[in-house]
Amino acid sequence: MGDTVLVVGSGGREHVLASCLASSPSVGKVFVAPGNPGITDGKLCCTTSVSASNHDGLAVWCQENSVSMAVIGPEVPLAAGIADVLNKANVKCFGPTSAAAQIEASKTWSKSFMTRNAIPTARWESFDDVTAACNHIDSAEYDCLVVKASGLAAGKGVIVAETKEQAKDAVRSILSEKKFGAAGETVVLEERLFGEEFSVISFCDGRHAICMPPAQDHKALCEGNTGPNTGGMGAYAPCPQVSAAAMDVIRRDIVQKAVDGMREENTPYVGALYAGLMLTKDGPKVLEFNCRFGDPEAQVILPLMKSDLYPTLCACVDGSLSNHTVEWYEGRHSAAVILASEGYPGSYPKGRKITGIQEAEQIDGVRVYQAGTALNDGSLVTSGGRVLAVSATAPTLAEAVKIAYQGVDLVRFDGAVYRKDIGATGISASA
Repeated sequence: MGDTVLVVGSGGREHVLASCLASSPSVGKVFVAPGNPGITDGKLCCTTSVSASNHDGLAVWCQENSVSMAVIGPEVPLAAGIADVLNKANVKCFGPTSAAAQIEASKTWSKSFMTRNAIPTARWESFDDVTAACNHIDSAEYDCLVVKASGLAAGKGVIVAETKEQAKDAVRSILSEKKFGAAGETVVLEERLFGEEFSVISFCDGRHAICMPPAQDHKALCEGNTGPNTGGMGAYAPCPQVSAAAMDVIRRDIVQKAVDGMREENTPYVGALYAGLMLTKDGPKVLEFNCRFGDPEAQVILPLMKSDLYPTLCACVDGSLSNHTVEWYEGRHSAAVILASEGYPGSYPKGRKITGIQEAEQIDGVRVYQAGTALNDGSLVTSGGRVLAVSATAPTLAEAVKIAYQGVDLVRFDGAVYRKDIGATGISASA
């Protein structure tokens, strides 16, 4: 019959994870808690019988339903210790413990960890006092223009200022005005780096790591990387800007150093380790680490995976990654465009009817991964800021982008917002 797998989360990342796991001949059933209306085909099944935030209840549910592995999508439950609870209940879990998830949950801890382990990153300091932070911005020997909320802020807690005054305003908004709530009780101030920004996600078993193809997210809301920061408005992979030599440096000096450092500090890292990177004139440097697959990066990376995802996750959990091989499709590229609700990343309306998904998926190479969707009287409607991702694969990046936008043209809901330049940087680099 095959194994039973539980995916925790409700977004596009969880949709693509569940779809890939369901395609494995070793998997008989994939439950997703809480899931979304798009996760309903074949082996896929949403479950709302127990809350994903009730970790003890979820562990019992896994035992009662003979779950072979739980795969945790979002960072919040990981930081809150869901992997610890599941591991204690003898439920195999792909995802780091709460202690290891600090690499994302606390930017102050993460930057200190990078400093301790000589992982290349921007110069930085952290503060919980407005005056001290502003004084540092004025006196730093480097361009101290990046202001980050130290805690989890749904990918929106970073402000890149153009001037010192803007940076100081950002500090006040976070520390005094509580723009990000408890996530902003401490701010991290960083040197502004310049170069090509991209990410590398790695499978990790606590001792070894296998890097996935590099991807580039588009964080800003509007074309030309303008407008407010979002959770991500689209992505593509692989990145032609990242050479094989640069990937060797990333594997050796960033990913493996991080895995080694976590193990040496008695917090072995098991799961997907996301490295947000800048390719500077001095080589790749870490902008941030995340403790999970990126969203929307997962929607472009996983479709490029030729080998079975499930045995790879099992190898991570079992500590046998050094004996495992991951295969990727040669000559295949992927792009995804996010359709968001008007008003996002601020407040936005809900309940707007969505049409055209089936028509879009009739285009060869197109898949639609749902996120902020719900059912209302049998109709699919919007329920979140980022509503869905239209993903496409093709032999070239230009073709993948073209096909993705053909799919976008068929998916409709009132007030839909999307960027029209996803992949443009990569296409230019490929020319």
